[in-house]
Amino acid sequence: MYLNKYLILFCLVIGLNAAHGQDNTNLQGNQRLSSSVNKNFRIVQDKSNINLVLTEEQHSGYTDIIINGEDHQITFVNGVATLSNNQLKANGLNFLKNSNQQILIFVSQDEFSNSISFRKIPLWLSIVPPLLAIIIALIFKEVIIALFIGIWSGAFIAGGYSLANIAGIIASFFRVITEYILGALADSDHLSVILFSMLIGGMVALISKNGGMQGIVNALSKYARSPRSAQFITWLMGIAIFFDDYANTLIVGNTMRSVTDKFKISREKLAYIVDSTAAPVSAIAFITTWIGAELGYIDDGIAKIGLEMDLTPYAIFLSSLKYSFYPILTIIFILILVYQKKDFGPMHKAEMRARSTGRVSSISKDNPDEPDMEDLNPIKGAKMNPWHAIIPVASVILVTIIGLLMTGFESVRSELYGLANGKNYESWSAIWNDMGLLSNGETSFVENLGTVIGASNSYVALLWSSFVGVVLALIITTVTKTMKLIDATHWMVTGFKTMMPALMILTLAWALAITTDQLHTADYISAALEGNISPILLPAIIFILAAFIAFSTGSSWSTMAILYPIAIPTAYAVCNAAGYGDAISYEILLAVISTVLAASVLGDHVSPISDTTILSSLASDCNHLDHVKTQMPYALLVGFFSILALTVAIFMGGGFIICFLMFILCILALFFIVKIIGKPIPEAEASQKT
Repeated sequence: MYLNKYLILFCLVIGLNAAHGQDNTNLQGNQRLSSSVNKNFRIVQDKSNINLVLTEEQHSGYTDIIINGEDHQITFVNGVATLSNNQLKANGLNFLKNSNQQILIFVSQDEFSNSISFRKIPLWLSIVPPLLAIIIALIFKEVIIALFIGIWSGAFIAGGYSLANIAGIIASFFRVITEYILGALADSDHLSVILFSMLIGGMVALISKNGGMQGIVNALSKYARSPRSAQFITWLMGIAIFFDDYANTLIVGNTMRSVTDKFKISREKLAYIVDSTAAPVSAIAFITTWIGAELGYIDDGIAKIGLEMDLTPYAIFLSSLKYSFYPILTIIFILILVYQKKDFGPMHKAEMRARSTGRVSSISKDNPDEPDMEDLNPIKGAKMNPWHAIIPVASVILVTIIGLLMTGFESVRSELYGLANGKNYESWSAIWNDMGLLSNGETSFVENLGTVIGASNSYVALLWSSFVGVVLALIITTVTKTMKLIDATHWMVTGFKTMMPALMILTLAWALAITTDQLHTADYISAALEGNISPILLPAIIFILAAFIAFSTGSSWSTMAILYPIAIPTAYAVCNAAGYGDAISYEILLAVISTVLAASVLGDHVSPISDTTILSSLASDCNHLDHVKTQMPYALLVGFFSILALTVAIFMGGGFIICFLMFILCILALFFIVKIIGKPIPEAEASQKT
């Protein structure tokens, strides 16, 4: 039986607040109900119907309510409104939201008795799955089981969370694989990341076995003559590969691992440098795979406030970078640590272990219970030719850039086709010359390039590049007669296999993200922190909110997607309500735009369920929880000074000079903190072991 055979009657009884001096006169059915009426609501069960009750008074008219993410206009007749069956999901979650309240209910229909019932799910339960996964992982040091339990708890809550229903508990257990893990793998973008990672793993295995990676180590040894210089070169490579955080992480981690191992630098330190020069660089660079999403969020947020601005979204983004304290300070903080040759906290313990024992990883090779990585040392007789590795790695970078341009120009061409009355664009130069049509004005070279890269399909570009890289590595290995084709293929597949543990974690993290999306975790966290706030404190509050959402969901991109449409209009409204002038209001707006981006990266950094954090551990061959544990104190310290600098800068009126001064003060403060609490790391003789 289907739900459309039964009407779910929602009795919406809306009263006027006596404190506002309003009477109980019924409104006409075609009049909009006052916003003061549409306040809190509750849900009750009345026989076979579900009633949504707003207040104790009756009125006629219409109002807006969001049901399952879609706007609906509901008409009331004497306080009663009927929702059609296509507005609710039977045997599933339904999320109802107005301007003041959010309710999550699980509606169920018995196909035999034809009865309809609901179970209200407290929204605070939405933070249980991610927090449970994080806590279990940190306590028991086991990520896969922790993530599975987190997903199971989310499936159980999403199914109505009835402890008395044993069948429901069992059903939620099987839904982990049939709904959530399969759902994560059904996403083409997720599959692209998995395939890209496996292809990079195959390429790395080949260039390691054919001696190319060792050739790079030997070549870089001319410049990397100490642990300090080796870490600096790793940092420099992270800055250089700025266009994509995934490509940055996998290329730098895999390429520099042999170099840092040679100088007895811990894998935890390598993973920290890799992770902290990936997303922070990609988030603030002018031309990256992030820029399209960022500009889209900014444009949508500005459109919501109805503010006419002469600046393009790209210009607003560039103007907001002066408030990007966390990404910039994170990049500089690495240099402070490297320059002073000091560390503190868990990172100091990891570095001392590596320097004193030569054991760069916390995993003991002598313990048979610990997993061991595949032996990717060069085969006997391999020529240590750096070009065997440089050519495939360079091809990944080059083809990625070409792929971004090709897919970007194709996307822009499609947009221009309608604007230019069907004009054919047969060349990139023709597209480039008419790109001003997209913004109704002239644009600069940087803006045009940002538009093209922003419109590109980064996943396609990464797949092209990684495929070319592994094919070239295979060709070089066989043509130079380093290995026979059958042996080269074997090691390529071995490279695929080395990626599987991390890809399992990555898939489970994506599955957990599905539960947080279903349970509206981010909506709950956002609503919990809403209230009367000072415009001066607004950027700091949004910083904390964005960081916590990114930490709980493990995704900086989803955090930006959720918060930008909320944060930008909120900032504008709060400034207007406080009577702030245009100048300071604009600076607060820029600070909020930059803050959402920066804090999302911070939350992503300290979250053990973040995809980029997982990939950093993977590329550096570092125990994942060790990476999280050693990186967290550094990220939180920089985050604290970022919030402080942000708040003081806004309090002093904002602007470039104020922000620059705050950057200098924060850098000096971080420098002296490391100098005071940091403990020296002894230099080590370069290990001859490859």
